[in-house]
Amino acid sequence: MLFGMVCALGSSLCFGAATVFQAAGAREAEPGTGSGVDLGLLWRALRRWRYLVGLGLDGLGFCLEVVALRTLPLYAVGAALAASLAVTAALASRMLRVRLSRIEWGAVAAVCLGLGMLALAAGREGHLDGPEALPWALLGIAAGVLLLGAAAGRLPDRSRALVLGLGAGIGFGVVEVAVRLLDGVDPADPALWALLLGGAAAFLLLTSAFQRGSVTTATAGMVLGETLGPAAAGVLWLGDRTREGLGWLAVSGFAVAVAASLTLARFGEAPEAAPPVPAEGAAAPD
Repeated sequence: MLFGMVCALGSSLCFGAATVFQAAGAREAEPGTGSGVDLGLLWRALRRWRYLVGLGLDGLGFCLEVVALRTLPLYAVGAALAASLAVTAALASRMLRVRLSRIEWGAVAAVCLGLGMLALAAGREGHLDGPEALPWALLGIAAGVLLLGAAAGRLPDRSRALVLGLGAGIGFGVVEVAVRLLDGVDPADPALWALLLGGAAAFLLLTSAFQRGSVTTATAGMVLGETLGPAAAGVLWLGDRTREGLGWLAVSGFAVAVAASLTLARFGEAPEAAPPVPAEGAAAPD
């Protein structure tokens, strides 16, 4: 249990740093058609070294996430992943000298509090396989994420960012549930294809969301998409439970961690560092 929580927090650290690099790489890439599903945009972003560093951190974070998903309930892992926004906010305040408001510092503390509550209340992960149709349902949802991205390309900027972020979160949620269903690597297993398609679709939509809309709006949609669905699936179908008598604490901790993460949604992309203040008496730049 403790090892799983350490892995979940480690993956949160990796994802929090990776978001900064990926967003920077996506913004550096030349804009595309404006569609929510633009393979050319992903290819152009992959030619930026910052985006590649972000992918490397995401790979490490995913490995830690898989270990956590095999040890902890989905609701605990989902809340820990949402906490990556607190990591990004804290790094931005230290490394980029970004000012956090009192509310945002309170949100960082609240994320930590919520995760602590979950650590105390979470039981072991369930060992149920769920309905036989669940892997196929996940595959259908992953395909639906791509269709959602294509439709989002026709929406106004703010709505488009929200829908793209929500779609990306749903894709990441598919990955979380699929990891729990996998028992080895079997090409005939629909859960494996759901994992691959869901992850690829999520990256594609998130890259588009970072370049073409409000990062805050897109990140908020992503947090909701990747936490609520997997948590419900784990409790309803996969046997995730809390420690005896501590269900209220787990629900409270989950709600606090997710709500506080939404407060920090603007740190889905770390802000640019403020320009240095010229010394007194120095000539102003032309």
